[in-house]
Amino acid sequence: MNFIDLFAGAGGLSEGFIRAGYEPIAHVEMDEAACYTLKTRVAYHYLKAEKKFDTYIAYLKGEINRSELYKQIPAELLSSVINYPIGGEYNPKIHKLIEAQLKAREVDLIIGGPPCQAYSLVGRARSANGMKDDHRNYLYVQYARYLEKYQPKLFVFENVLGLKSAGNGVYLKNMEKLFDKKGYAMQLFTVEANNFGVLQNRKRVIILGWKKEMNLTPPNLETIKNTNKHTVKELLNDLPLIQAGEGIDKFSTYSKPTTIYLNQSGIRNGINILTQHVARPHTEQDKEIYRIAVEHIHKGERLNYTLLPKRLKTHKNEHSFFDRFKVVDDKSEYAQTVVAHIAKDGHYYIHPDIKQNRSLSVREAARLQSFPDDFYFEGVKEGKNRTAAFKQIGNAVPPLMAFKLAIIINQSYNEKYRKYT
Repeated sequence: MNFIDLFAGAGGLSEGFIRAGYEPIAHVEMDEAACYTLKTRVAYHYLKAEKKFDTYIAYLKGEINRSELYKQIPAELLSSVINYPIGGEYNPKIHKLIEAQLKAREVDLIIGGPPCQAYSLVGRARSANGMKDDHRNYLYVQYARYLEKYQPKLFVFENVLGLKSAGNGVYLKNMEKLFDKKGYAMQLFTVEANNFGVLQNRKRVIILGWKKEMNLTPPNLETIKNTNKHTVKELLNDLPLIQAGEGIDKFSTYSKPTTIYLNQSGIRNGINILTQHVARPHTEQDKEIYRIAVEHIHKGERLNYTLLPKRLKTHKNEHSFFDRFKVVDDKSEYAQTVVAHIAKDGHYYIHPDIKQNRSLSVREAARLQSFPDDFYFEGVKEGKNRTAAFKQIGNAVPPLMAFKLAIIINQSYNEKYRKYT
């Protein structure tokens, strides 16, 4: 099946579907840095298919620059990445570009999820009016317009748990009514990424939708359980030791052999090249707090902010967010949720090795999200991308979760889909 990816971000959802054998038609995303990431991934898939993978390796090693990489890719493929915000005056431009990619084909599937800040519990708590006036509350209307325009057989809509309670459930009810009006039935599932093999405690809403005349029964995503138990240590243990502010953006090597989990998940997939293992710098005060936090986790307990020495406290609020400094516990089967705030600071993602005394590197955060190591996160300017990379990683759908979801959809819908077609 082919698909259009709306609100594509860095392409985590798309990456999983491509890995499962689906064919992308277009990726629509408003963030410029994320669009460069998508284009670089388009280059990766093209060069791999054309048996010209050495060109991509040369890019990861820094032997050629981004412009030189893109020159090796057909222009029409790079044009499948559409850098416009969805809605209003931009929709006609987006439709024109999508239709150039379609070439008279029908759309089988639309995937994607609008930005989640307006639905998230944290976003509403920080907003003076609970995000009631945020235009992102209504981006599902744009999603419905794309369903109406392209008439896919199926759709996958991903978002945060807060979607169920935002506006006391009004947004979700209106969404279901609107999708029904456009000719689609839907089923909402609450899923956990760790049940799909991702080593992260990440709960999300997945809505599966289909044309009503197809009369489908969707697979129950909530019954999926992961039986292969691994620890976060298996995710981090092969990476070189670096200190705060250290690391190599392009081309370094692993310090230890791969692990069973890294192989099974596809995070390490054969190439002996490591990129973006770069850690942000920290103040001496933060590093002292990090040491205390790691000492606590080694005792089997979390650091409570209120118990820090007074000289280390800089926040006036001591009545909430007691875990604002949090270690990634490598003895656990999954880490805490990776969110876009990781682009602001690393306090919630402290490395468990006290000898390194830092927050997670870009590559480590990407691994928690199950991105393969050959996935390169771009910035608007080449080489200036640490903050942009963290933001893209935090906003992404884990590719491993998307891959398994894509497989389940294909297996469950295949027979009836073929009959309908």
